Amino acid sequence: MNIKVNGKRTWDELEQLSTFSDTPAPSVTRIIYTENDLKARNYFKGLAREAGLEVREDAIGNIFARLNGDDKSLPAIGTGSHCDAIPHAGKYDGTVGVFGGLEALRSLKEGGFKPRRPLEVVFFTSEEPTRFGIGCIGSRLMAGAITVDHIHTLKDKDGLSVDQARAAAGYSGDLSSAILPPKYYEYFVELHIEQGPVLEREKIEIGAVTAIAAPASFRIHFTGQAGHAGSVLMPQRKDALVPAAILIAELESLAKNSDSPDSVGTVGVVKVHPGAINSIPGKVTVEFDIRDIKLSTRDGIVHEIHRRARQLAEERSLQVEIEMINSDPPAISHETILQAIEESATLQGYSKMRLVSRAYHDSLFMARIAPMAMIFVPSKNGYSHRPDEYTSPEEIERGVQILAMTMSKLSHA
Repeated sequence: MNIKVNGKRTWDELEQLSTFSDTPAPSVTRIIYTENDLKARNYFKGLAREAGLEVREDAIGNIFARLNGDDKSLPAIGTGSHCDAIPHAGKYDGTVGVFGGLEALRSLKEGGFKPRRPLEVVFFTSEEPTRFGIGCIGSRLMAGAITVDHIHTLKDKDGLSVDQARAAAGYSGDLSSAILPPKYYEYFVELHIEQGPVLEREKIEIGAVTAIAAPASFRIHFTGQAGHAGSVLMPQRKDALVPAAILIAELESLAKNSDSPDSVGTVGVVKVHPGAINSIPGKVTVEFDIRDIKLSTRDGIVHEIHRRARQLAEERSLQVEIEMINSDPPAISHETILQAIEESATLQGYSKMRLVSRAYHDSLFMARIAPMAMIFVPSKNGYSHRPDEYTSPEEIERGVQILAMTMSKLSHA
């Protein structure tokens, strides 16, 4: 059959969605379980029900909209992404996968397509770590990649727990009920903006994502002795900031010189106490994010940073504590889905290429319970997580078109 999605409808819905924001346009700020997050959820649910899809929500707030197939008992073909947005972000990160997924199912239904397997789009809860300090809470829970006990320990900056926040947002029930049963999905494919420059630079319309790099994130706490910047001479100092600075520089070197071109290392947080220009730092916390699609390389860098932290602390008579935040394995995409993406692009006459995702997504955790792949569309200048993030209406429509065609192919696999 001839599948044709309605790109203007998706674009208009993304524009409306962007108005549910804590900050003024063009920025978007939408924090999990807040008023604007609930507005976004209700907007999506309303559109899904208007389209005749079956809608349900789980205890953590993941929303599922389903188009049933000829055999409801078969594992579904899943898609979806997230709609929460970090402070002062853009309109398209995650949202293209949610509302593009909705449009894919809606267009297939309107076109009279009869899937063999059910098709389902998921609006995932809390992909961003903004409120509770860890990303992909909804997909982690669905995949059994985080324990319920761990979720119970998570709190926001105001001391509110996940349970308190979800209850205030209208979600209740045993969190363990959100864990999906085995073989719930036959395949899972996520549409997303690239958040990088490759597709635009190479003038390619569709990216087939072969792997998702995953972060190992951790904090290192150094404790030395504070003191007056003028009265404590250099041989007597126990400056907690210096070893942190050394580690930051060494991380850059390790990532640049690793055996993998996909190694990246970032330090985005340094907390210095007491934080005065004329005081020797007595306590310092530095937060590391290290990623690669090659697990052995990533973990090798992590091990070396940990080793050097302990060595530097010993050499300088400091105390050191290493606190792991998360360490998730990378995910490799499934060849069947990649081929379906590429065949669909060829049929549409779209240029295509294979590439990796250096950002992580909910699909990283869906890969633990189902074969997974992703579809990328270009991001202007590679920008993301900022107000000038942009993917054109035509580029989004192409991505939704390929998603719809890919899901239709997989539904009969």
